[in-house]
Amino acid sequence: MMREVVLHVYDVTNSDSEKTNNTILQINRIFKDRIGLGGIFHSAIQVYGDEEWSFGFCENGPGVFSCPPGKNPMYTYRESLVLGETNCSLFKVKQILRELSRDWPGDSYDLLSKNCNHFCDVFCEKLDVSKLPAWVNRFANAGDTAMVVAGNTAFRLKKAKEEIICASKVAYKFLSSKVSNSQTSLENPSNSDGNGGPPATFQPRWLKSISSLGVRPSTSSSDACDEAHSVENLKP
Repeated sequence: MMREVVLHVYDVTNSDSEKTNNTILQINRIFKDRIGLGGIFHSAIQVYGDEEWSFGFCENGPGVFSCPPGKNPMYTYRESLVLGETNCSLFKVKQILRELSRDWPGDSYDLLSKNCNHFCDVFCEKLDVSKLPAWVNRFANAGDTAMVVAGNTAFRLKKAKEEIICASKVAYKFLSSKVSNSQTSLENPSNSDGNGGPPATFQPRWLKSISSLGVRPSTSSSDACDEAHSVENLKP
């Protein structure tokens, strides 16, 4: 028997600052509601019974947890979307959730690369239904891509700096040896170059310092984890 799979979406308003929460709501209204681009959202999946399943940060144990649909007290409920129907049995869904609980410990949460939306995508894939709409997690995916690009750029700059320093050392040794070999024993080396003129001198200017470049890893606040409900409590 096919079962409906429902996505529940929330605005992320779990900050202690009311100003921050209002800013997030404004961002979501502009970038999602007006432009259709995306926003800052929490998501959860409902299948079989009156519980939605999601993922969040906690220091110990699995990060997979459940709560009544649309009732997560940490966020502001936004909307629900039907993603399709699954032919997975109740037993199969419980098995999937047990596996996900093992694979998604709470301390592995990462705002950009392993958040609640990524969890819901994996859950949906195992249920053989459509993944989340792109707008739900677009900001996190864009941020993750930016971090990768920044990291690769920093690595290339570091390698370039090392090559410049190495080339400068080789060039300095080469030119120093040339100047040394061109020295001749003159009667008055300070006033003559052997032809009645001033002596030949060589005064190269070298790079005094190269600024080191790097990318400071970002820090981000993670969602606090609700007390997990037992997978065995999942009911048809």
